[in-house]
Amino acid sequence: MSNLLTTFVQFITSSITRSENILPNASANIKSDHLNPQDSQLFEALCQFLWIQGDPLPLIFDVENEVYTKQGITRASLKHLKSLDLINFEINGFIKKGFGKHTRLFYGGKPTKIGFQNDRNNYLDLGHVLLTERGKKLAVAFKGSRNQQFYEYVIERWFQQGLVLSSIQIDRPPIIGFAK
Repeated sequence: MSNLLTTFVQFITSSITRSENILPNASANIKSDHLNPQDSQLFEALCQFLWIQGDPLPLIFDVENEVYTKQGITRASLKHLKSLDLINFEINGFIKKGFGKHTRLFYGGKPTKIGFQNDRNNYLDLGHVLLTERGKKLAVAFKGSRNQQFYEYVIERWFQQGLVLSSIQIDRPPIIGFAK
């Protein structure tokens, strides 16, 4: 019994030592995932357009819009990311169905509440891009930078679609006085 306990302790100790040797580099391996530096930089640029609603959702509505193109996200770059199995790119776009009266999406860790016109069976346009499983795993490793212009672009788009929005993220100067 003593030998069995000793063997077990040695096994656990060696397993812990191996994991300590592996884990420090694990996030670097996930982040690079065999992407060359240019591909990694392109994917990181895409990550600034991620909203979270369960899964990360890159909201790419109009690939010609300057909010995307000035960050290097173009039709050609999206096709390239698709060839790397990081995204699905569909010219006709994607929608998410089955929403109730309200839902909440997060951008930069902060919520935006969306109110729909109907009580049920609502949908949300997700744009032309969805992450693949590989893309979702990589997106976790990238800390997407926040893009206020993009955020306001999305809010304006949703507002024009008749959605009722509530957010703490609109970057507007404070009102100092009241009009008389």
